[in-house]
Amino acid sequence: MKKTNGTETIDNLFLDTTLRPSQWDDYIGQHGIKKNLHILLTAAKERNHPPEHILFYGPPGLGKTTLAHLIAKEMQTQMKVTSGPAIEKVGDLASILTNLSPGDILFIDEIHRLNKAIEEVLYPAMESGSLDIIIGKGPSARTIQLELPPFTLIGATTRIAMISSPLRSRFSGGIFKLEFYTNKEIHQIITRSAKILGIDLDDSAGEEIATRSRYTPRTANYFLKRCRDYAQVNKTHLSKDSVDEALKLLGIDTVGLSPADRDILHTIINKFSGGPVGLNTLSASLSEEMATIEEFNEPYLIQLGFLDRTPRGRVVTELGYQHLGLTPPSNKTLL
Repeated sequence: MKKTNGTETIDNLFLDTTLRPSQWDDYIGQHGIKKNLHILLTAAKERNHPPEHILFYGPPGLGKTTLAHLIAKEMQTQMKVTSGPAIEKVGDLASILTNLSPGDILFIDEIHRLNKAIEEVLYPAMESGSLDIIIGKGPSARTIQLELPPFTLIGATTRIAMISSPLRSRFSGGIFKLEFYTNKEIHQIITRSAKILGIDLDDSAGEEIATRSRYTPRTANYFLKRCRDYAQVNKTHLSKDSVDEALKLLGIDTVGLSPADRDILHTIINKFSGGPVGLNTLSASLSEEMATIEEFNEPYLIQLGFLDRTPRGRVVTELGYQHLGLTPPSNKTLL
């Protein structure tokens, strides 16, 4: 086990930060985005000017925050990190912006959760580097304008549709969508993480984790850490068999479905004859929030071809029945 200082080990650190790539060569996947960022950042450095504002969007766990950190390191500047929900008042945003140094990067995670009043203040800050603040109320109110140092705003969101068009249009450096990773890329990420954590990982074990990781690096690293714990407690080697046993304890099946995913399929099949069923009804049947089903469970089930959204509701496909070891009903046509 790697020591950090005194008796503290790497396990006592925030492992997600430890496993985060610190240089571009270690960042696996998203090749198109990396090429575009290379051009954007190289041109900005040659002009001796901060890069233009950038927006990253895509499902959680694909590396949006990591890209922001890599940009800050490439530009050799400081990055101030906050999130949309944390900026509750205009004064909060003003405090953050006025404390930036020239060339700094402001990273706002979940930027779609900024309220509209704060967005309005952000527009001139992004466009002209000025901050308009209203002091007082009523007839005695007055506006003062503060000049801001040149800075780069990097936004990250999992729900780009919730960002207003005026705000989206001000990300002049580019709006980049992060795609899901291939199993080969996930395997490379797992191999790198295993080396950092000092884990002796069989190649077949890495492939098994990659297959079940829902094409997402964060999930892959989570599975790797839990498999490591299983192997450590059971005094066994991290092989394909031990990975299979560890993930079985977590309820993760051979294609990465969790118990919640399988509950959705079983509920539609057993209670609603395979569908169609509306999201509201499905949510009530599962005692689960609609947003959780729609944003977390459904996308992966649809990717695998186990579930389909139709105008009338959700329908389990023939592949979904087959995965559960069930026979599709012969009296209805499945999508």
